[in-house]
Amino acid sequence: MKVNIGISDKNRQAVALALNQLLADEHVLYNKTRSYHWDVEGPSFMEFHKLYEGQYTELAEMIDEIAERIRTIGHYAEGRLKEILKLTSLEEPDVPTDQSAQIENLESDHDVIIVRLRKLISDFDEKYKDIGSSDFITGVLKQHEKMAWMLRSYLRK
Repeated sequence: MKVNIGISDKNRQAVALALNQLLADEHVLYNKTRSYHWDVEGPSFMEFHKLYEGQYTELAEMIDEIAERIRTIGHYAEGRLKEILKLTSLEEPDVPTDQSAQIENLESDHDVIIVRLRKLISDFDEKYKDIGSSDFITGVLKQHEKMAWMLRSYLRK
């Protein structure tokens, strides 16, 4: 179906690719957070178990919203695991059971996504003339900033 929303096909394609790369990162971060939820050990087990559950639930909602944004601009959202692993910029290390290592790993992934989102906000608006996706990504940025802050609050740096 032809999409005529005031953004060129070339620009919509570029935005869709960037959003699919973000979607891949979100999937990896979701899976990591979910895995840590299952495998956390230590004196604050229940606190971290609940923290991770809250964060992976929020990430699941973000994944759905990003996929729907991709569809909104006329493209398909990538959901195949082999493609997600090709598109992601995040690493999947061995699963640590140590709370501090988990927190540091998750916080670092949020930081990687935050830096990328800041660039996408201006690229979507200025380079690709898609203010809607720029505004959408601004909301995603705020969610990641809050999750990263919550994780950082557990680190003694």
